[in-house]
Amino acid sequence: MEIGVLALQGDFLEHCQILQALDVSPRLVKLPRDLSGLKGLIIPGGESTTIGKLAVAFNMIEPLRLFGQTQAVWGTCAGAIFLSKDAKSDQPLLNLMDIEVERNAFGRQVDSFEIDLQAPFLDKGNHKPFHAVFIRAPIIKSVNGRAQNLLMLPDGRIVAARQDKLLATSFHPELTVDIRFHQFFLEMTKS
Repeated sequence: MEIGVLALQGDFLEHCQILQALDVSPRLVKLPRDLSGLKGLIIPGGESTTIGKLAVAFNMIEPLRLFGQTQAVWGTCAGAIFLSKDAKSDQPLLNLMDIEVERNAFGRQVDSFEIDLQAPFLDKGNHKPFHAVFIRAPIIKSVNGRAQNLLMLPDGRIVAARQDKLLATSFHPELTVDIRFHQFFLEMTKS
């Protein structure tokens, strides 16, 4: 199985390393032709406006939208913003996932944090929390239509959502040693 990682900007190499550890071939996606034959795509964290502008410059917006209509796509942090239909900001978005996202919801870089979250859908019976890393992270203000809330902070703010074959996380699973979110996404590519 070959999974793409959008490599326009951000922490795409960390996702590639985890995919390789899971015996999955990662492909760096920089141009529309790079999407051909992929079973899924990860849009990494980074800076969402920069990712959007580069996607426009490389004529990637429409090919990414078309890909996301039939294949699995996972956006982490900035990637979640880019996947959304509403980021309350004037920036290019894929408008694929029926979620509203608030950028930099926790403040600046200095306000970054880590927290253990119960994620029963990842558990497979072991009840181990997921260690989530938030860096200038967005929150998912609302899930609409077919989108579903997957994971919340203790104060009730949504930090992970799913809509069919689309997945959005406000945090960076690729910056931990826990591979369960990547495994979860790989299962989504098979459905």
